[in-house]
Amino acid sequence: MKSNELFRASGVMALGTILSRITGFVRGILIVAVLGTTLLADTYNVANTMPNILYNLLVGGALTAIFIPQLVRSFDHEDGGDGFASRLITTISLILLVLVAIGVYFAPALVRLYAPEFFTPGFEAEKDISIAFTRYCLPQIFFLGLFTMLGQVANARGSFGPLMWAPIANNIVGIALFGGFLLLSTGITAESITPTQVQILGWGTTLSVVVQALVLVPVIKRLGIKLRPQWGLAGLGKSFGLAGWTLLYVLISQLGYLVTVNVATSAAVRSAQEGIARGVGYTPYTYAYFVMLLPYSIVTISIITAILPHLSRLAVAGDRDEVRVQLIRAIKLVGVITIPSAVAFLFFGPLITEVIFIGIPIEDSRYIGYVLAALSFGLVAFSINLILIRGFNAFEDTRTQVISIFIINIISVGFSYLFLNLLQTQWVTIGLGVAFSISYLVGLFITLSLLKKHTGAIKVMEFLGQHLHLLGAAVGVMAPLFALTQYITWVGVELTPIARAGELFVVMLTAFFGYLVAGKAAGVEEISMIRHLRDSVVRPSKKAE
Repeated sequence: MKSNELFRASGVMALGTILSRITGFVRGILIVAVLGTTLLADTYNVANTMPNILYNLLVGGALTAIFIPQLVRSFDHEDGGDGFASRLITTISLILLVLVAIGVYFAPALVRLYAPEFFTPGFEAEKDISIAFTRYCLPQIFFLGLFTMLGQVANARGSFGPLMWAPIANNIVGIALFGGFLLLSTGITAESITPTQVQILGWGTTLSVVVQALVLVPVIKRLGIKLRPQWGLAGLGKSFGLAGWTLLYVLISQLGYLVTVNVATSAAVRSAQEGIARGVGYTPYTYAYFVMLLPYSIVTISIITAILPHLSRLAVAGDRDEVRVQLIRAIKLVGVITIPSAVAFLFFGPLITEVIFIGIPIEDSRYIGYVLAALSFGLVAFSINLILIRGFNAFEDTRTQVISIFIINIISVGFSYLFLNLLQTQWVTIGLGVAFSISYLVGLFITLSLLKKHTGAIKVMEFLGQHLHLLGAAVGVMAPLFALTQYITWVGVELTPIARAGELFVVMLTAFFGYLVAGKAAGVEEISMIRHLRDSVVRPSKKAE
């Protein structure tokens, strides 16, 4: 799969992801406008994150990593793989329903596990609200699983776009929910929000995930895939055997995230006890992480989704060298977007979040930007690591991945607790961003060393030179722009919100075209791939549909 073909195959997905992220931004802005960034927002975000955590922990990671390679192999069956897919979907659906029932019953224990500081005397309202939100949100687990399974079936048949487009429906429901809520109810707090309002927000959020899953049903029918409830485990033994190691991988990853939520909510409760009015807990981290993932979501996920079936076929054919070539190509292509994005987040994080998250105090919105700047150091390594992991998946080696994620999370957990105990409360969540970045920078080298048994050595120098040229181009263009924005602030020029948005637009537009020119001047041939991605988005290839 050549570079241009890879970008063309990513075109429909990239367009869907861009629109999904735009609608997601609108949804996020409305959530912040309704709930703010302090403890009430933390109760909602902890609860709304819980279904994703439990789903990924127990099922989701295994499906994503194993489903496509196994489906590709099942195409050789007499029924074209429909029976295998039906049995797997039926079995996983039953597991998910049981998981939902158990989770709803043990909701208080789950909240205590992830946000123990909510059980501190004096924070009873936050505890009760978080438990209620958790119970209303946990049914999302079933529909997250259904969405993933239907989407992966479509991917395996070469239909990549719908999986990236479906979240738009999710966001539209969320926009209607929080937009309507904002019109009818303003200025709510943990003390003033009513049980009915909690139900509306909780069940409404779950409804958005239901819609996201159901929009894929017509896609499956259009592809001619015949799925039906089918009992039995025939042919699933290998899938579940592989899933065991993947579940361990996800378990380690989610334990690391458990620490992140714990530390962030602890910072939020401590800040309330210290009389700090600014939101410095889990919610700022959540939205900073959301913004950081934008370039990752648009480019990295699109390329990974397009390349994984191809890697699986190469691995089956025993073409290790070509797998290595494809991975390096993907790393270089992704770097064209993630490197300037990381530099932009570092220089302009507070400006970006101040413009995006309107309707809340500037101190709160800019704090999200400081967390974003801390996360920016790890964006490139994080994206590369995810690409390399797909190399393991292509060879159905889920065991070796565990070593890499274990080391990454040990580093992250260690620094997270270190920052919790050493930093002042208002800096703890920013420290979590630094911990994330350090862990993935180290983890990148670990993953590279582990993958060489399958692909041969992938040396950092094979993409480092290109990355340094991209970094030089990005810094060379954005550093003067950063200095200019700082000068405007230093001389005391007061800008209205509209003027700040205009400032950000001019800065980003200048940085974008300046980066393209500087990158081309530096001889980075992958820069031209941005044009191919643009063409693919405007005129999607039929192959990618």
